[in-house]
Parts: sequence; C-alpha cells; structure tokens
Amino acid sequence: MTQQQKAVLQGLAELYPNAGPELHFTNPFETLVATILAAQCTDARVNMVTPALFRDYPDPAAMAKAEPEEIFPYVKSCGFKSKAANIVAASRMIVEKFGGRVPDTLEELTQLPGVGRKTANVVLAFSFGKAAIPVDTHVFRVANRLGLSDARTVEETERQLMALIPESDWSQAHHWLIWHGRRVCHSQKPDCEHCALKSFCKSACQGRMINPKADAKRRARERKQGVSC
Repeated sequence: MTQQQKAVLQGLAELYPNAGPELHFTNPFETLVATILAAQCTDARVNMVTPALFRDYPDPAAMAKAEPEEIFPYVKSCGFKSKAANIVAASRMIVEKFGGRVPDTLEELTQLPGVGRKTANVVLAFSFGKAAIPVDTHVFRVANRLGLSDARTVEETERQLMALIPESDWSQAHHWLIWHGRRVCHSQKPDCEHCALKSFCKSACQGRMINPKADAKRRARERKQGVSC
C-alpha cells in the first residue's frame, strides 16, 4: 500500500466514521431480498417496499409458495419484473437445496437466481459477519478515481481492494466508499469543489466525469502517454 492509498483510506474513515448499511434488514433472508431489489434502485425506495413484503412473506418457505405475479406488485417501484421472479426462484432453491436456510458461502449464494458476487458479499458481510468487500457501482467508481484500484471490472476491483486493504477493514471500507460515492463523488456530476479527497483524485482535473470503465481506459492511456493531472 502506498502512502497516498493509506491517506485516502484514513481520509475516508475520518469522513464517514458512522458509515453502515442503509438498507433495512434483520436476517439473512431479508438481506438477500433487499439487496436483489437494490440493483439499479435506491436504498430509500427499497426500504419503502420491504416492510409490506416481509410482513406477508417473512421467510424463504413463504416466498417459495408465491408466484412472481404475486410478488411484483409489492416491488414494482423497484424496477424490473425479473427481480420478483428471481426472489421467488431463489427462495425455492433455498428451500429445496439448502433446507430453508440462506447459505453462508460465496459459492452457494451465487448459485441462487439473481445473485452475483456483490449481492452474495453483502449477505456474507452483513448477515454472517464474514470478511468481504461488496463492489457496486459506487465502490467501483470511487476506488478507481481515488487510486485504490485500477480496474475495468467490478471483479478486478474487488480483488485489488482485497489485496490492498487489511481484511479486518474490508466491510467498513465498503461503506466508506459507498457513502463517498453517494454523497460527493457522483457518477456524472461529482462535487469536486467540496471533496476533501480531491487532491488524491486521478479524475478531479476533468471538468466532466465519465463512467468508471472509461475512467480506467483513460488513465491507462494517460500512463502510456506520460500524461498526468
């Protein structure tokens, strides 16, 4: 870890000492469902719909008996109808293959319909207390902009962050990066003027931010050409 990377992580820790999950959940099943719903949707919106959903379908067994058409009205405001189908299908697999209990390994969780590494890592970290770094678009974007990673995919970013950050800080670092991404380092219009970490940012000199994949390609091109901010 470079001195600059240490400074970035220390700065994030100081900026967001109380950072934590903004989704509401009380058990692994609720964590799983809420995280599936949160894809391309705000946590605030998910938190609005899940109380009624969990009231009527409190566990995998209850959800497994439902049809996607029954679930979709509960979650319609969270986006795609496929989310309802995935929640029902995942619940059925949990009942049929895992004895009604949400699995607690990455390999098993990613077998569930609609569950990728990010969702699986959220469940592992925040329901089972396992060390993990869930990488969503905020983590991907901020980690690359602040020089904690230099990757074109979320999988590469996850590997680089795991190699860089002490395992004991993985879950908390995930929250630091998400909070900074949501509050300051937005995708298209980041608030660079008020960013306490802009001196470390590889993209702050750009008048208009582009998406993380394009950021990574641009930085690679600049390194090759010997260009810097």
